[in-house]
Amino acid sequence: MAENPQQKRAVALRYDAGRDSAPKVVAKGRGRTADMILALAKKNGVPVRQDPNLVQVLSRLKIDQEIPPEVYRAVAAILAFLHRVNRPNT
Repeated sequence: MAENPQQKRAVALRYDAGRDSAPKVVAKGRGRTADMILALAKKNGVPVRQDPNLVQVLSRLKIDQEIPPEVYRAVAAILAFLHRVNRPNT
């Protein structure tokens, strides 16, 4: 089966510093599944960041698999950015 490189992809991560040693893949999909993941994120106020290269790497992981050390820096930068933009004004 050939994969369409233009097909939309989505990967959802979870990171609980008190429970997880690294962020984990909690959902992933292409096409309609990706659309559903993004719609659920929007509905639940979960921030979304587009990074096709990172999604390509993360989509190879299994559900509940921790991200590999090679992408820690990229994921940490995204999480830090999302934390800043979602922080209440103080």
